[in-house]
Amino acid sequence: MTPPSPLVSVIIPCYNQGQYLDEAVDSILSQTFQEFEIIIINDGSTDQATLQILTHYEKPKTKVIHTENQGVITARNQGIALSQGKYILSLDADDKIGDSYLEAAVELLNADDNLGIVYCEAEFFGEKTGKWELPSYSFPEILLGNMIFCSGLFRKSDWQIIGGYNPLMNEGWEDFDFWLSIIELGRDVQQIPKILFYYRRKIDSRTEAIDSQRTIKLYTYLFGNHTQLYEDNIEAIFTRIVELKEQIKISKKYQRELKKCKKDLRKSREKIKAMESSKFWQLREQWFRLKSKFPFR
Repeated sequence: MTPPSPLVSVIIPCYNQGQYLDEAVDSILSQTFQEFEIIIINDGSTDQATLQILTHYEKPKTKVIHTENQGVITARNQGIALSQGKYILSLDADDKIGDSYLEAAVELLNADDNLGIVYCEAEFFGEKTGKWELPSYSFPEILLGNMIFCSGLFRKSDWQIIGGYNPLMNEGWEDFDFWLSIIELGRDVQQIPKILFYYRRKIDSRTEAIDSQRTIKLYTYLFGNHTQLYEDNIEAIFTRIVELKEQIKISKKYQRELKKCKKDLRKSREKIKAMESSKFWQLREQWFRLKSKFPFR
């Protein structure tokens, strides 16, 4: 008898990250929802330790696909193309999820056919810890900045309609671009109000490496890929830009006032220091010491 197809496929690209892989996979295997498969794409790893791990990797519900190095976008697309699940979760090999993430997300997706993206709250671990303070999803604010991390759940059917992650976004923000593509389909987005995703922070993070010039370039790519979406919401975008400029103006005013207060405080401290070093102050201190020893009645 053929086993039923999994409802969720978890796709894990892995390039020289073997030391983290067990932690990621075990976080999936410990889920309260168990109708899933795990597909690891060995994206042409060259690290011998990673190769040794992946060559004989044996975990329940898990298979490893070996490919030449083509980058995370192609690796994700290849894994999804081979998947059987109705719902997809992309997970990087060095991250992990909370044990009820799949259950909570599947419940929401099953209940609403128009729900296209389900994600949760997130927390850092590794070289930085603490809650990842992302703003809650709102539209059209997402056009100005991504607020959904890469490991949200979505429908494979939407991935097929879109044509997958865009390989032209190989400099970064491929997940941002992908979420906008799903939103363009008219899909809804919902956040689970609970920390169920854990994002490893490392010094060599791709996200940390994005400088201002590259950011401008990536925004230009987004606009080119989703021109109609941006044009349809241009008034709201400009309104938000004007609001941000006003906030910057107010912030600069407060900064000037704070600078003045600091200057006044410094002057006051200098006056107090000068007063405390004066002869009058020294005589005053002697008077109080004598008074404490020989109180006058």
